[in-house]
Amino acid sequence: MKLIIAIIKPFKLDEVRDALTGMGVHGMTIAEVKGYGRQKGHTEIYRGAEYAVNFLPKMRMEIAVTDDQVDRVIDAITAAAKTGQIGDGKIFVTDISRAVRIRTGETNNDAL
Repeated sequence: MKLIIAIIKPFKLDEVRDALTGMGVHGMTIAEVKGYGRQKGHTEIYRGAEYAVNFLPKMRMEIAVTDDQVDRVIDAITAAAKTGQIGDGKIFVTDISRAVRIRTGETNNDAL
């Protein structure tokens, strides 16, 4: 089992979610986060005053999948989230050593 963590632009969330549900991914966790990578923020003007926006709004998606789904899920996220501009995001993949569904007690792949 793997945990896929994707950091994407907020306006791409619906497209990514639709792509994942279309391929049979049953659940995901979403959080609104702020951060930066190579973008390093930007400056904006508000009521005549210029100020720096160091942390940009992003969406963090966490998706637990079986080992055989990893490549397809990564491809789907990449295709749906890509704009071709800087700041499109990142995808991280980590191992899950154990998963338990609280309601039924199912474990590992059955819990997903």
